[in-house]
Amino acid sequence: MHDLPHQNVIIAAPAPTLRKPVSPRHDDPTQPHLIVAWARDSEEIREAQHLRYRVFADEMGATLKGATGLDIDEYDEYCDHLLVRDKASLKVVGTYRVLPPHQAARLGKLYAEGEFDLSRFNHLRPKMLELGRSCVHPDYRSGSVIMTLWSGLAGYMKKHGYETMLGCASVPMADGGHYAASLYTGLQQRAMSSPEYRATPHIPLPIADLQSNLEVEPPALMKGYLRLGARICGAPAWDPDFNTADFLTLFRLSEINPRYARHFLGQAALDALAL
Repeated sequence: MHDLPHQNVIIAAPAPTLRKPVSPRHDDPTQPHLIVAWARDSEEIREAQHLRYRVFADEMGATLKGATGLDIDEYDEYCDHLLVRDKASLKVVGTYRVLPPHQAARLGKLYAEGEFDLSRFNHLRPKMLELGRSCVHPDYRSGSVIMTLWSGLAGYMKKHGYETMLGCASVPMADGGHYAASLYTGLQQRAMSSPEYRATPHIPLPIADLQSNLEVEPPALMKGYLRLGARICGAPAWDPDFNTADFLTLFRLSEINPRYARHFLGQAALDALAL
């Protein structure tokens, strides 16, 4: 059993990567002060990597590999990088990393496969995106940046005909894991995927050794995923680099919750998805 470090951790979720983003730049009409676009070159990708480093390493204390000041890994060159900018300053204030299926095939793996056995998901891969490295600048966490990112993702899925998104929703372990264990207990009652979409973690969170009966609420990002219709694919893994409990999360467009879709995705995204 691996010992769990007691330190500050990350609340954002790790995500996969894609190659050069190609979608056109456009303003999100629901957020006139924000611009959502896909990175067009290595310089714009570095802007995303810089924001990721600021949030994950400087703010949350994650142990990252690569150049100081940048969060870089082997997935980045295979991923598309979605950016939200402040329209006034053009500063990148939010980002997602997206690994499309053809790039996952080139790379030979998904990011989440480092943490989970994903053999039950093989039939979904041709139309499945892997999401990761979601983060928002600390001065822009009112919710509008995340909704703008989701609007961009919706348009991307519609354009390319993708049906499924997979990613690791990370939760903090500053308390040693008791919050995460209790969160899993609660999610078992209301948010689990069907058995055919369960995944076994390679390094499971030792729930039996932790308090798992505390009354807790999911982090805001995970709560948004669940309200949209996402499901948790089993017990969480422990990510020692980020010191987080990672919940494998599956979202299928066919299971979107229309009650929350307009609020969380915005009308532009719903129009893009024809929902």
